[in-house]
Amino acid sequence: MSADEQPGLYVESTIIMTTVRVVAPFVLTFAMFIMFHGADTPGGGFQGGVAAGSVVMMIAFAYGIESTRQWVDERVVTALAAGGVLTFAAVGLGALALGGQFLQYDEYLFLYKDAIKYGIELVELGIGGVVASVVIGLFFLLAAGFSHAADDGSEETT
Repeated sequence: MSADEQPGLYVESTIIMTTVRVVAPFVLTFAMFIMFHGADTPGGGFQGGVAAGSVVMMIAFAYGIESTRQWVDERVVTALAAGGVLTFAAVGLGALALGGQFLQYDEYLFLYKDAIKYGIELVELGIGGVVASVVIGLFFLLAAGFSHAADDGSEETT
């Protein structure tokens, strides 16, 4: 069997593509539910972020890694990570600016009576964004393989 006749890693399946198309919105909704209810129930930003990142993996397995890599802009993944860090820092440093300690949510009570709950949910959402972007980034990095990193011209010359 020649190199041209060898089957590729990606095999298009109508069943898998249809299933992912139907299931992905529900998984993403459940991931958001896990993130937003981290203050009151088991779950939180880490678990919800992993579930949200798995949606991109499902799409990649159904539609192909390269087409998904082209569809998911790396700037969006980077912005998701940066937005998560900034959200976490803003809530924590805002409490410091108001005279409290880092992430002392009761400093925001003068703004809104449920500020503690919503402050925790904002932090969980930020953590979820960071975790989802790391999961997506690591998936694409591992999917590229080690030969992709060696092909960038960083070889040693002797």
